[in-house]
Amino acid sequence: MKFRPLAISVGLVALLGLAACGGGPGSPGRAAEHAQAPRPTNAPARPDSKPQAEKTTGEQDTTQAQISTFALDVDTASYTYARRTLQEGRWPEPARIRPEEFVNSFRQDYAQPRDDGFTVHVDGARMPSRDGAVLRVGLQTRASDAAARRPANLTFVIDVSGSMAEPGRLDLVKQALHTLIDQLAPGDQVSIVSFSDEADVLATMTPLAARADLHAAVDRLAVQGGTNLETGLVTGYRVAADAFRTAATNRVILLSDGLANQGSTEWQAILDRVKEYAGRQITLLSVGVGRDYGDELMEQLADNGDGAAVYVSTPEDAEKIFATQLPATIELRARDAKAQVVFNPSVVESYQLIGYENRALATEDFRDDSRDGGEVGPGHAVTALYSVRLKPGARGQLAQATVRWQDPDTRSPAEAGKSVDVGELAGSVWDKAPLRFQVDVVAAAFAVYMRDREAFGLDLPALGEQAKRLAQAAEDPMVNELATLIEQAHTVAS
Repeated sequence: MKFRPLAISVGLVALLGLAACGGGPGSPGRAAEHAQAPRPTNAPARPDSKPQAEKTTGEQDTTQAQISTFALDVDTASYTYARRTLQEGRWPEPARIRPEEFVNSFRQDYAQPRDDGFTVHVDGARMPSRDGAVLRVGLQTRASDAAARRPANLTFVIDVSGSMAEPGRLDLVKQALHTLIDQLAPGDQVSIVSFSDEADVLATMTPLAARADLHAAVDRLAVQGGTNLETGLVTGYRVAADAFRTAATNRVILLSDGLANQGSTEWQAILDRVKEYAGRQITLLSVGVGRDYGDELMEQLADNGDGAAVYVSTPEDAEKIFATQLPATIELRARDAKAQVVFNPSVVESYQLIGYENRALATEDFRDDSRDGGEVGPGHAVTALYSVRLKPGARGQLAQATVRWQDPDTRSPAEAGKSVDVGELAGSVWDKAPLRFQVDVVAAAFAVYMRDREAFGLDLPALGEQAKRLAQAAEDPMVNELATLIEQAHTVAS
């Protein structure tokens, strides 16, 4: 597919376009960074990528491609990884920066649906540059009461290889497991598998009435040997399959640095196994740990395993994920969830989705229920930002956003949607747009800057000023943290 060249205006929206395409002069694009970045010695080979010609990524001319389609993604690992590296005085690896995971790390405050589907929220704001705007598509599921959820079968697959000997790494994992075991409900069951050169089943599926046995199994975890990630996952899935309960949520939780160096280290072999078990309704949560870890493999495991990828670097992270989030979000609200945004070519000159590059889908995949989407749990919000260039004097409907998903149990498909008109755009992103919208723009801009060193027409000091202003208004510790991280990034870059 060919797209005619688009004139790039100065200002925020111009550099927003450069952001998703891959940077400006002297700054390699994301594709180039993936091609040029050296692979860690022990990292497995990547799977063969599928042709992307049919997928709308980069800046799109609406006369050629008016439809944007992507799989939903609730991962947040990229943000947490970047936070750790900046706090250590290092610049994050550009290939590990995924802007959508920065945005989705922050609270959104969308209205929740009354049923088990989604609410669709669409809004936008005009930018300082002529005819420029940012469009936000927000999707929200209904939260659940942890006490009212269905029981869970959880199989923990824990990396105890030599690379986990980094001070505090395995200790953090053990602390997280102890925390979660104490938070689970009486109807839940837990099994524990450790792996290094080989896999060892420390606890078969055990009811929570025997918490002491599970705590004792966690205490036996000790570092040894290499990283045979394949045998660990396969063993874990077999344990989960043997104890599968139709009336329960069945999930494997992998805790690892993702640096496979034994067994099958070819990514596709591992991903195929994960996808096979996902088809049997055993989902995966991948939890990355460690200063150096296989971020891309852990993300791909989550994508193929109908799950999510998170990263834990502090006891506070472990407490948030294992004591607060996971017990309430063990269940799924939606399987294979996808979003599609149709832009009005009489109103929109061009558009660009910020992030989601590895979640892009072809237009025809949206209603093809055999095509993989994303899995979304209770109370989750998913946000996508678009850079939009409006035609002069544009009026009327700007875009229609639709989400499609399958019921987790019956696989019955459902859809919900909403449209937005040009007249509904806020007059100015920094003065008129909702506070959470502004936070999303700053978070996305920060991510794109770290990846491409150029984004949104704002340098780090300007981004920092916006973040400080928003932190004061939001009274939200996460926004305070974002402002601090931007300051740290400026110090590292200086």
